Amino acid sequence: MDKPGIVITGASGRMGRMLIAQVLDSDKMALVGALERPGSEWVGRDVGELVGRPATGVLVSDDPVATIAKAQAVIDFTTPEATLAFAELAAQARAVHVIGTTGFDADQIARLKPAARHAPIIRAGNMSLGVNLLTALARKVAAALDEDWDIEVVEAHHRHKVDAPSGTALMLGAAAAEGRGETLETLRTPAREGITGARTRGTIGFSAIRGGDVVGEHDLIFAADGERVVLRHLATDRRIFARGALKAALWGQDKGPGEYDMMDVLGL
Repeated sequence: MDKPGIVITGASGRMGRMLIAQVLDSDKMALVGALERPGSEWVGRDVGELVGRPATGVLVSDDPVATIAKAQAVIDFTTPEATLAFAELAAQARAVHVIGTTGFDADQIARLKPAARHAPIIRAGNMSLGVNLLTALARKVAAALDEDWDIEVVEAHHRHKVDAPSGTALMLGAAAAEGRGETLETLRTPAREGITGARTRGTIGFSAIRGGDVVGEHDLIFAADGERVVLRHLATDRRIFARGALKAALWGQDKGPGEYDMMDVLGL
């Protein structure tokens, strides 16, 4: 096959349908499979129906083993436990695994490492070009400003998002911590409620807003006495995440096994 074959997981979800449409519109890749959980009403249906297109001949499957075996890349915006299972299968197929799933804990991230010894894994809390540029800026600004500048990350998403803070918020916080020569685990302040007392110098705080159909809004605030610096990204269309994921899938085709992120893909 001249074009890399792409498998989309979570086919009936918002991102799944968006990714299917983007792959079908691309002249650089081919859709070879789409996955849903057993019992889903979408299993057995043509993926064209999912996105209002003519029939494609590719049916949604609940058999990840057979489906991923056909893939040169798997694009995955599902749940952490599902992603871990897909990672094993992508590694067996030596397929690039592009992971847009968020909500991982440290143990789950560590469990991806064995798969990355056999195939490329490209994982990012956000696949958009703008957010990754913002992340690079966050690292530089944090390195330039000392601990007299408090750091807060404020994010907003639609009412259906199940994890908080968002993966993007954590990515921005981690970049700011790295800019100060620390880890986010060391500097992160849990969500505040009640009588919390004054904030601890040098910490990074997070606030999450959930409501309506907000695609994604992130503010990284550096606040000192008398002035603030605010780095902001507003997402208004989920296609930015799909485009980034497809770019990552193509970029990974000639890469060796290992763990990568969108900074690698974009050369930042």
